[in-house]
Amino acid sequence: MKTLIASLATAAAIAMLTGSAMAESYPDRTITVIVPFSAGGPTDTVTRLVAEAMSKDLGQQVIVENVGGAGGTLGAARVADADPDGYTLLLHHIGMATSATLYRKLAYDTLNAFDYVGLVTDVPMTIVARKDFEPTDLKGLIDYVKANKDKVTLANAGIGAASHLCGMMFMNAIQTPFVTVPYKGTGPAMTDLVGGQVDLMCDQTTNTTKQILGGTIKAYAVTSPARLDVLPTVATAEEGGLPGFQVGIWHGIYAPKGTAPEKLDRLSKSLQKALKDENVVARFAELGTKPSPEADATPAALKAKLEGEIARWKPVIEAAGQYAD
Repeated sequence: MKTLIASLATAAAIAMLTGSAMAESYPDRTITVIVPFSAGGPTDTVTRLVAEAMSKDLGQQVIVENVGGAGGTLGAARVADADPDGYTLLLHHIGMATSATLYRKLAYDTLNAFDYVGLVTDVPMTIVARKDFEPTDLKGLIDYVKANKDKVTLANAGIGAASHLCGMMFMNAIQTPFVTVPYKGTGPAMTDLVGGQVDLMCDQTTNTTKQILGGTIKAYAVTSPARLDVLPTVATAEEGGLPGFQVGIWHGIYAPKGTAPEKLDRLSKSLQKALKDENVVARFAELGTKPSPEADATPAALKAKLEGEIARWKPVIEAAGQYAD
C-alpha cells in the first residue's frame, strides 16, 4: 500500500511539474488566430488590434489568418479540426451562437468542439441607409418600410454575418419582412450602400462609424442601451420607437477542444492584459465600442455567453425561417 501511495504521489508530482513547465515554455512559436471572415471587415479589425497587443505580452507573434465563407462556419471548422496545442485559435462573433440554429448541417458541434479563452468586446449595431433615403428618423423609416416593403432593399454581408442577424431582428421587431440583398462580405455591401444601389443596412459600429461621421451614409439608430460617445447625435433604437431593440455583436476567442488548461489560462491572462492596452482602448473607442471587462475575458464567461446566446437566437431564427444548408 505504501508503495502504491508513493507511486501515486510521484505521478502527481510529475504531472504538476510537467504542467508547470508547459505553462512556462508556452508559447515558443507563432500563434495563428483565424478570423472566419474576409480581411478588412469589422471582426478582422478587432482581431488585429487584439493580436498585436497579445503579441507583446506573449513574447511571440500572434498572426491573423482570414478563412471566410459559409457565414463564418468554414473558419470555425478549421479550428475545430486543428491540433489542440494552443497555436491555432479562433476569434468569432455572435455568429458562433447563431450558426448552431441557422445551419442545418455543421461540420462541428458548437458547444463541444471548442475550449474557451474569453470575451473580447460587444460591438453595438447601427441602422443606416443611403445618404439620400427619404425617411428622416427611425419612426419615419419604420412607416416607410411598412408601406414599401416590396421596394425597400436591405443589404447584408451574407447569411450568418452580423448584418444579416441584425436585419432579421429588425424585420422581426417591426413585423415586416422585406427584400434582402446578400453580399460576399461587408466591404461590397457598404460600397453599394454608399453608392445608392441598396437602401438600408444594419451593421456594426466598427464598420459604419467612419461612414456616418463622413456623411456618406445616413444613421437612424444605434442598438445600444445609451447613445455612443463617438456618435452622440444618433438616437438609440429605443428612443426612436423600438423598445427593447438592443443588439450587440459580441466577440470571443476559442481554442480546439482538448487544449491544455495551462495554455488556456495563459491565453486568457494575455487577453485580459491586451484589453487594457492603451492603443486597443483608444482604437476601440474610435470604432464605437469598448474592450470586455476583465471578468468577462475568461473561459467561464465566454462559455456562459455562448450557451445563453444560442438559446436567445434560436426562436428568432426559427421565426424568420431563414436557414442555410
